[in-house]
Amino acid sequence: MKTYTSGQLALFISGILTVLAAFFMLFNFYVSHNIVVILIFAVLFLVFSYAILNYYLNRYITDKIKPVYKTILDLPVSGKKLDSRKGSQVNILSDIKVEVEEWAKKQTEEIERLKDLERYRKEFVGNVSHELKTPIFNIQGYILTLLEGGIDDPKINKLYLQRTEKSIDRMISIVEDLESITKLESGELKLVVEKFDVVRLVEEVFEMEQMLASERKVSLEFVQRPERPVMVKADKKRMTEVLSNLVNNGIKYNRKKGTVKVAFYDLEDHIMVEVADTGFGIDKKDLPRVFERFYRVDKSRSREQGGTGLGLSIVKHIIEAHEQTINVKSVLEEGTTFTFTMEKAR
Repeated sequence: MKTYTSGQLALFISGILTVLAAFFMLFNFYVSHNIVVILIFAVLFLVFSYAILNYYLNRYITDKIKPVYKTILDLPVSGKKLDSRKGSQVNILSDIKVEVEEWAKKQTEEIERLKDLERYRKEFVGNVSHELKTPIFNIQGYILTLLEGGIDDPKINKLYLQRTEKSIDRMISIVEDLESITKLESGELKLVVEKFDVVRLVEEVFEMEQMLASERKVSLEFVQRPERPVMVKADKKRMTEVLSNLVNNGIKYNRKKGTVKVAFYDLEDHIMVEVADTGFGIDKKDLPRVFERFYRVDKSRSREQGGTGLGLSIVKHIIEAHEQTINVKSVLEEGTTFTFTMEKAR
């Protein structure tokens, strides 16, 4: 629908009034024979009526619409402020349509964002409840068995106490991981940046994960071990957590006689670290969600491995806390590759 300015409306109305006045004068006996007088009168009438109508229309529209217009522009979502110095010169009728449409679009986007957050919150609460429910029910079952007489059976009491301890450890791991994510998101957890050799750090991680790798018959290798130290600047403790998590996942979700390989690539001011496995891979539709809390590509297999479902989310938060990036690519039945960057130490 076409919109008109107050000036255009005033001119339109003035024109109609002028025509009517001119016709009225033609029927006036005293001046009807003097066309010049009629024309002069028509022009003067047009000018004065336009000026008066334009003033009052502009003032009326401004008084009625300006408060709404100003409210829209004063909202944070718009990011604009109404210039009070412009006063009635603000072309309200032409600007208001554009501004309201822009405001409505941003409000719609904000509503969609809030809906996504609400969906995520529900999923998150449901996931936390589900993850904690399993060890809690296990503990309850073990303790009830012991209370009902199992405590006196030497074949049962120690076994069930050990299983209870394992379930408690799982609950502690979930709570600690959630606490770590919360601190990383809020900025409460401060990084202790230092200079260290990332090649040596990978070797230390390999040593920590060697027992698990041997059990699952997975080999840990460098693609090509650098001859000299690769010095980077980061929080060593947190980067150990990152590498341990990626290598550990590469072992757990690998096939027998598979490999987990780490490679380094020089990117001028940064080093790119690549952790690749020859495991089962991740479906393309699941890739965008692998860093979400509690998201599991294969829920049954993931829980069998004993993970909390928070590892990759923590990894992503740590990398982003260093103002770096992490990416993942994968092919089903071929393997998964994680790459992230680290700042070089000068």
